[in-house]
Amino acid sequence: MSYENQVNQEIGLPPAQKEEEEDLFDYSYEQPGSIPGTLNIEADAETPDIVLIDYSRDHAHRINNLTPEACAKHLNTESVSWVDVKGLGSEDILQRLGKVFDLHPLVLEDVVNVPQRPKVEDYTQQLVVITQMVVPKPSGEGFWLEQVSLVVGKNYLLTVQEKPEKDCFLPVRRRIQYNKGSIREMGADYLAYALWDAIIDGFFPVLEIYGEKIEDLEDEVLFNPSNSSLADVYQVKRELLALRRAIWPQRNALNTLIRDGSSFIDPDILIFLRDCYDHTVQIIDIIETYRELAASLTDIYLSAISNKMNEVMKLLTVISSIFIPLTFIAGIYGMNFNSSISPLNMPELDWYWGYPMCWGLMLATAASLIYFFWRRGWFEDFSKIPK
Repeated sequence: MSYENQVNQEIGLPPAQKEEEEDLFDYSYEQPGSIPGTLNIEADAETPDIVLIDYSRDHAHRINNLTPEACAKHLNTESVSWVDVKGLGSEDILQRLGKVFDLHPLVLEDVVNVPQRPKVEDYTQQLVVITQMVVPKPSGEGFWLEQVSLVVGKNYLLTVQEKPEKDCFLPVRRRIQYNKGSIREMGADYLAYALWDAIIDGFFPVLEIYGEKIEDLEDEVLFNPSNSSLADVYQVKRELLALRRAIWPQRNALNTLIRDGSSFIDPDILIFLRDCYDHTVQIIDIIETYRELAASLTDIYLSAISNKMNEVMKLLTVISSIFIPLTFIAGIYGMNFNSSISPLNMPELDWYWGYPMCWGLMLATAASLIYFFWRRGWFEDFSKIPK
């Protein structure tokens, strides 16, 4: 018996199994009791791609496909070094990055084990910002939420993205490349602000799509309500809730950073962060407005369905009201009384004009009822019944 099994037997635990027998489930989050700093790499995560953009007032150059060790010489220069890592599919590369940038194990855990709640944490050697970036789908239907981690150092910025797909940082890269604005005259803290501002501003185009979608759904549930309309309304409500969960903690993180400050953020940059904070408040207001509209769409749908049912019942009532007296007349003259036995037994059956008179009576009754309903305006409502 192994020492581990002997100890387990003494304390009442089952024998230890082989390592390959223990990993029976694929956990998306850390298992309870995991060692702090444990990295959980998803099976479908792509291999990290490291890109360096080094710039100053006089130059700007980009280096692709770097190794973590190759980034080390750029961390202590006078220029600003932006190390952009896309992908979380290699624990070895990520551990090497942690050593090069001297990341605390808990920082590396927050960066790799996605998703994390957006937050700001000030460490001794870096300022760590965890954010959520929204990326619209190419089809225009829905979006992806992706975690972006920013590690701000003295003259460098490390950004780690979940996936290597398109992000919202292209305008910032263009500003660095063509020396637009004052970004190349500022430090890494201003670059962190510019990227965070781009992430927050990326919510606005998505919200514009949902604003148009809510307007279309409003027309649909009013004039042509269906089960698919109700399903679309609930889908919009769920997606708006996901956007709210992504942006709300970022407002709190910005508020904390603006209030408490950081040694890695120049006081002049805090003014720009206040603008980001205002944008988050504006986004939250828009999301809350859209959520209220989406919630009201459910009431509109139920009211439209109820109104449609009322109109249908009114139409059936009118039809029934017209045919009830006709059915009564037809029922009377359908009785089999022998008129030869008694002159009181339906004498109309022996009249020469009895049959035409019966038809005339029924047509006159139907015409009178139709004229009565028309004068009350009931037939005008029937043309508005949704299909």
